[in-house]
Amino acid sequence: MQQELTMRSPFPGVDPYLEAPELWSEVHSRLIVAIADTLTEHLTEKYRVAIEKRTYFSSEDDSLLVGIPDVSVIARRGDEILPGRTANLATLTEPISVTLPNVQEVQERYLEVREIASGAVITAIEILSPKNKRPGEGRNAYERKRYQILASLTHLVEIDWLRGGQPLPMLGSQPSHYRMLISRSDRRPTAQLYAFSVRQPIPSIVIPLTATDEEPMLPLQAVLQTVYERGRYQLAVDYSQPATPPLSSEDAAWAEALLYAQGFRI
Repeated sequence: MQQELTMRSPFPGVDPYLEAPELWSEVHSRLIVAIADTLTEHLTEKYRVAIEKRTYFSSEDDSLLVGIPDVSVIARRGDEILPGRTANLATLTEPISVTLPNVQEVQERYLEVREIASGAVITAIEILSPKNKRPGEGRNAYERKRYQILASLTHLVEIDWLRGGQPLPMLGSQPSHYRMLISRSDRRPTAQLYAFSVRQPIPSIVIPLTATDEEPMLPLQAVLQTVYERGRYQLAVDYSQPATPPLSSEDAAWAEALLYAQGFRI
């Protein structure tokens, strides 16, 4: 019989099973709130953490169809069917069925550390979503926002806990499962990159503020553990199946041994 599961994630760092499509959106939302609450506890009343959202329209193939009418019906006066005139129905073309892209509004939330007195955005904190890492409007919208921040006086903290997709552009990075970028506005184009694997704990990072203020440490491992426990993900995740996206053969073998040792597999 399988032993009772603990509330803690069995993985030492990021749990790769949380990246599953049916879970990540909820995990992302919980992370946004948890990071905002944790960071607020370490900030003076000079600052506040705001939860903002970025909105764009996307179809299943990530094409952008906004403001384009479905059908334009234009009748020339000479073509009007007036009373007493008979249309030659035999010459009319029969319609065929077609499928249009399923356009949906996408909202992505992110954090801004704002200086209360001036209203200035001191630091933007982004947690990447799958759409940010594959071609399409989701990536385009995020890259536009990213370029705006990098050209401004706002610091950028970018958290990428997704193994799937194409990482955001940067020079000098090494292949890794996960990445966390800290770009200070006064040190660009140089930035700090924390690259780590599924086998490693999540590093704590410093959140940059103005030069005269003490900068808080954000304990992201503890934040994720809190999210895992409050979301009761040990009940939602099927650890008997491979992770999605799949791990490499070496990492999959390591994960399997880890799950057996902690009672998540029998």
